[in-house]
Amino acid sequence: MRMEDIAKIAQVSKSAVSLALSGKPGIGSETRERILRIAREMGYNAKPRSSSPTSDKASKSILFLVITNLGIVLEEYYQQPFFRELIHYVEERCRSKGYSVMFSSVDMDQFEHNVRAIAEEHRSSGAILLGTNLSKEQIATVADRLPQLVVLDTCYDTLPIHFVEINNAMGAYQAGTHLCELGHRDIGYVASNVRIHNFEERKAGFLAALRERGLEIAPSRTFAVAPTLLSSQESMRRQLEACIRSEGRLPTALFCECDYIAISAMKTLAELGYRVPEDISVIGFDNISESVIVTPELTTIHVEKEKMARLAVDLLTDPAEHGSDARMKTRVDTRFVERLSTASPASVLRTV
Repeated sequence: MRMEDIAKIAQVSKSAVSLALSGKPGIGSETRERILRIAREMGYNAKPRSSSPTSDKASKSILFLVITNLGIVLEEYYQQPFFRELIHYVEERCRSKGYSVMFSSVDMDQFEHNVRAIAEEHRSSGAILLGTNLSKEQIATVADRLPQLVVLDTCYDTLPIHFVEINNAMGAYQAGTHLCELGHRDIGYVASNVRIHNFEERKAGFLAALRERGLEIAPSRTFAVAPTLLSSQESMRRQLEACIRSEGRLPTALFCECDYIAISAMKTLAELGYRVPEDISVIGFDNISESVIVTPELTTIHVEKEKMARLAVDLLTDPAEHGSDARMKTRVDTRFVERLSTASPASVLRTV
């Protein structure tokens, strides 16, 4: 019995199993109890880790810090597909370089108190902060207490901190270009109702692609939904129905700010009797593992999560290579992935 087996049975990530077995914070009490129960039932025995007498535990570990219940990062963040994959690659890179990963999460309600406590314990350790949902001021607060810091999945140019982020504008530009090249002119935009740096950058990139081709998105073609639900959403249904009543029809294509939203939109459209892509094309962003499970498979923007994780870890483990004083802002390009959820609009197909 391995940790991977426990994770599969419990339907959680390997990192969640690690947190439960080690008694560390970062997971809910119900999840922890379920994991421990499964481990006991399966007779799992954790193997003691060998250590070198000359190694310094603090110097061979990296802290992965998450601020939860703020924006799109939930308490059980490790079960959210994008973050689950990102954490997996961080763990892999650390392991390959002889480092362990210590996970710690801070509820936003106790932000300053808990960050201070974590800093007192881990100040000498390198730290990766998941910055997806954080403001400039919040990141600056963490950086003041954890000087060896790399922030992952956002960027603020005026902060003297290492950042590794997605080229969000490029990815959304690729999405807009794809829809225009298919012949779509009546395009809708499905935004997250929780606004973060990544989504604002994606919006700018998508609109830039449309403007270059003389197109705009009408206000009636703009929708806003929760960004963390993979199921259909009643609010999305109401907005689409209102669009049909006022405009007589839906757009021929929808760009969604993340794959969560895209999958939710596809399910909502199906409930309304619309076929994807025959009646309406849908494109997402992130290329989470679930994007190939839905029917049809989702056209999306691939985020190089492995590359981002590797860069973040290397900034902490190879400081001499990157300069001891200089801070770096690294933006990782995206890759367009065409699958089956997009096609030319019916009006174009009829004229061909």
